[in-house]
Amino acid sequence: MKQKVLIAILVVILVAVPIVSRTFFTVHETQKALVIRFGKVAAVHDKPGLYVKDPFFAKIRYFDSRLLTMDIEPRQIYIAQKKIVIVDSFVKWRIVDPFKYFLTTGGLESKARGLLDPQVNSSLRNAFEKKTIREVVSADRIEIMATITKIADESARKIGISVLDVRIKRIDLPDEISESVYKHMRAERLKIAKQLRAQGSAEAEKIRAEADKEKRIILAEAYSKAEKTRGDGDRKAAALYSQAYRQYPEFYAFYQSMKAYEASFKDRKDILILDSDSEFFKYFKRAR
Repeated sequence: MKQKVLIAILVVILVAVPIVSRTFFTVHETQKALVIRFGKVAAVHDKPGLYVKDPFFAKIRYFDSRLLTMDIEPRQIYIAQKKIVIVDSFVKWRIVDPFKYFLTTGGLESKARGLLDPQVNSSLRNAFEKKTIREVVSADRIEIMATITKIADESARKIGISVLDVRIKRIDLPDEISESVYKHMRAERLKIAKQLRAQGSAEAEKIRAEADKEKRIILAEAYSKAEKTRGDGDRKAAALYSQAYRQYPEFYAFYQSMKAYEASFKDRKDILILDSDSEFFKYFKRAR
């Protein structure tokens, strides 16, 4: 009897384990899951946890909810004035609505990429179609990429995808346009450089004029002070000479004569012709 009971328990365990394993399933943090019964979606689970399903007729489809990257092949895009630029970009996206995603793509990432590519391409064209060459080359790309991301996300939501970011890796110009843009930019830079040089020359002239003006003022003030100082000195000297003359008239006359002799005979080549009885030589006569 005991043997039959053990056999029955063993049979129950063997039958129950597969049923239990097929009844319970886990959704991880990086996943979203759909419960599909008879080809139709019976339940959507977009949060992590342990869930229950029909063990016999229900199947589970898991989808990666992490951030995914898709490179966009470089492509030619028309901008304003019917010019062409070559845009190289990539997209950051994730699945946000597994039900829509499953209905539109069958759960195939390759098909999702195929649907997402033209939508991003369309958003790129919409963002660039009114831009000029100058704006494309020099404008703030953050603003352009934000616009592209917004347009692409609105379209991608229809297939259960959220576009978080569209990044432009580089923007190239065809050779003939590159040369034209280069010449135009070079001409602009030369024009700006010429204007800056002209402004610099004008400022330099202004600075030189101010410096010359200050120089003339300083020299005039210095000359005025020098003349005043010289006048004061001459006045003091004259007063001293006058005082000396009054106190010692004979010595003063002698001193003045000595200065006259010194001035007259500075060089051996100097010749002075005077009468020997001239008053000029009166101190020489006394010396004899």
